[in-house]
Amino acid sequence: MSYKIECVVQCENYLGESPLWDVETGLFYWVDGTGRRKGKDNVFRLDPRSGAVETRSIPDHDIGALAIRKDGGLVMAVDDGFYFYDFDSEKLDLIHKIEDDQPRTRLNDGKVDRRGRFIAGGMDDEEELAICGLWRLDPDLSVTRIGGGIICTNGPSWSPDDKTFYVTCSFQDTMWAYDYDIETGSLSNQREFATTKDSDAICDGSTVDAEGCVWTAEIRTGEVVRRTPDGQEERRIGMPVRNVTSVMFGGDNLDEIYVTTMGRIDHPGAAHHDTFVVETKPQFGAGSLFRITGLGIQGVPEPRFGG
Repeated sequence: MSYKIECVVQCENYLGESPLWDVETGLFYWVDGTGRRKGKDNVFRLDPRSGAVETRSIPDHDIGALAIRKDGGLVMAVDDGFYFYDFDSEKLDLIHKIEDDQPRTRLNDGKVDRRGRFIAGGMDDEEELAICGLWRLDPDLSVTRIGGGIICTNGPSWSPDDKTFYVTCSFQDTMWAYDYDIETGSLSNQREFATTKDSDAICDGSTVDAEGCVWTAEIRTGEVVRRTPDGQEERRIGMPVRNVTSVMFGGDNLDEIYVTTMGRIDHPGAAHHDTFVVETKPQFGAGSLFRITGLGIQGVPEPRFGG
């Protein structure tokens, strides 16, 4: 089946991340994770019906991920912890600090399970040490550490039957699968789901479709990859830019894929590894928001946070 790739918003994100389609409103959200370091707005909302884009600035925080709350407003994983955020009033309220004793870590990617829990993991801002945890924020606002040994958390997502949880450590070149207990929000039986150790690619953000296949944005190679539930590659879609960062199903029928990208060319870990090539300017179109249509595949609705 033929498909089409189009640029939806030329936003020049420094680090586009956390795409989220809200099925209740038909609005699409995403963030520029470290854009505030360059004086950029870092929270975005698109109305695909009109094409209107609204932006907000949280100047004092890097933003890892956001989710919609059940009664409106947002919950966010930002550099130093979990927060509530109101898009209209721009009010930011602390819920709980995370890893306050680790100044070089920050919360990165996160998503909500189908019991309304927000799970987010950390990253070492120097992209070097496996010192970060995986954290669960429950609807009662209690916080529990459910994993660790991570350099950079990306791609948390669940199988449609809620039995499998996927998460990536981008700088360990590994995507893991766990058994997931939807009643308690606990993880067990960690195993390798996919690896990019023999590839130039780095797995970043992911989502799961209605057939249980995992879609992942792969940085450096500029591809969106679909893997079957047993980890086998089913297809690759080449994107117009190399540094694609995350993916999310959207549209009225959840049959479109939105893709965030990165315009950043300076990387904190350059002193420790040669993961990224040295560039003098961003690739043309880098940092834009893209959309893939015509795939004939549907996603699953993203839940709202229960608190």
